[in-house]
Amino acid sequence: MKKHIGLYFGTFNPIHVGHLAIANHIAEFSNVDEVWLVVTPHNPHKKKSSLLPDYDRLEMVHRATEDYTKLRPSDIEFSLPQPNYTTNTLVHLEEKYPNYSFSLIMGEDNLQSLPKWKNYEVILERYQLLVYPRVYKLKETSALANHDKVTHIKAPIMEISSTFIRNTIKEGKNIRPLLPAAVWKYIDEMGFYL
Repeated sequence: MKKHIGLYFGTFNPIHVGHLAIANHIAEFSNVDEVWLVVTPHNPHKKKSSLLPDYDRLEMVHRATEDYTKLRPSDIEFSLPQPNYTTNTLVHLEEKYPNYSFSLIMGEDNLQSLPKWKNYEVILERYQLLVYPRVYKLKETSALANHDKVTHIKAPIMEISSTFIRNTIKEGKNIRPLLPAAVWKYIDEMGFYL
């Protein structure tokens, strides 16, 4: 039996308790054995000054997940050509880990935009999508909502955004409860987002 990995992609800029709650919920209450938090590298073709360097964001994911046996940080996309596409990452993972099977973890909003992804039909054909709810109501339900490869996970709805956290740190406000303690310590020590 292949080890089943749930792939949770994100910039994690920074990783916060909402990310951890969703990842841990899926690790504990779905059919995956582990959840890999795949840190998306900075696209060299895009100027995004608020995005911390790749390895700092990876370090925060390491620190956030160190006490969770079913959660793993992943830098798999760091070595792939940029700009990268999820379909390319999946091919790379299958070649590197032939004894593993993979599912994609995404929010309802990502499911809505999936038809815009490169080779989305191939992704739908080959991979299970584990979809967690988002707090806002979509204008319309995704046409893929009832697809047989889509599984809706009743994960806690977390209305926390990394953008809000970055802005709040910049304003000098205390948002420590929204971050794992080790992540807050790293951000504070490094003077990030000020």
